[in-house]
Formats: sequence, C-alpha cells, structure tokens
Amino acid sequence: MSEYSTQFGAIDAYERGGVSVIADSPKNYLFSNMFDVAARSQPYVRVAVAKNFEYVIEVARAEGTSGWFTCAHDEFVTCLDYSCEVHLVKLDDPDSVVDPESEGAHALAELPPGRKMGRIVLRRGHMALLPVGAAYRFEAASPATLMIQTIDGPVTAHKWAEFCQS
Repeated sequence: MSEYSTQFGAIDAYERGGVSVIADSPKNYLFSNMFDVAARSQPYVRVAVAKNFEYVIEVARAEGTSGWFTCAHDEFVTCLDYSCEVHLVKLDDPDSVVDPESEGAHALAELPPGRKMGRIVLRRGHMALLPVGAAYRFEAASPATLMIQTIDGPVTAHKWAEFCQS
C-alpha cells in the first residue's frame, strides 16, 4: 500500500497548479491557487476566485489592519494558513449604513456608531460568521490568506485574467 503525505499550503509556501486544456483558452476556466492569488494581491483586495450565480468565493491577503466592512446579509470567512483577527461592532442603525436590499460587502469610510462585540482569532482552518447588522475589520501581524463566502458586490474584485495560467 502506498503511503501519502498531506502537504498544507500557505501564502509563502505553495506549489502553483494548472489545468490541461485540450482545445480552448485557460482563461475560460476558473482554476486558481488561493495562496497564489493572496501572495500576488494587495492587502484586503477581495478577489473573486469562484462564482455561482450571485454568490462568490473571494480570496484576500490579510496583512496589517483593513478598513471597516459591512453587509446586508451574513458572510463567512475562513483563514487558510496563518492567523488573523476579526474585530466586530454591532451597528446601532445598520439600515442607515447599507441598503438592506443590497448585496455583497461594502467598504465603510469610517466606523458608524455601535458597540463592540469582541474579536475572533482565526488560525489555519478556522471559520467565522460575519453577521448582518455588524461592521467588521481584519487585522494580521504577518501575511495570511482569507477565503470569504459572500454575494458579488461593490468590493468584489474581478481580476481573474491577472492570476490565471497563460
């Protein structure tokens, strides 16, 4: 029986993969290495790496402190490698901050009034809910890779052509 060893990737230690295309362009296929996208992105640019109707999976490079975000629906974030903190604030009046009918995350120019909910420390494989009615920001002492499940919105970056295999 063969012996297998699991290799965990990270933003600073990954092997770039690819697809074998027979009669088409690789740019027509969504194949990305999330660590490669994070390694080549600016901090907290939320790059769409998968899409199903209005739903997207975004990858972001966590490094330093992000600006504040909010959303009119729940989102989820998973830390794929190192560690990152999520700081949460329960907004006093969420409907005045973001249209309740809007989709996707919205960047906030400043933190609106609200009360601190606390912080979540994410490490490899940890997932957190980013709840509706709250503002959140990320903080990472060193680069880490975040995967965010959300709906396509104003902060979703569609930059697939920059990352796909050529």
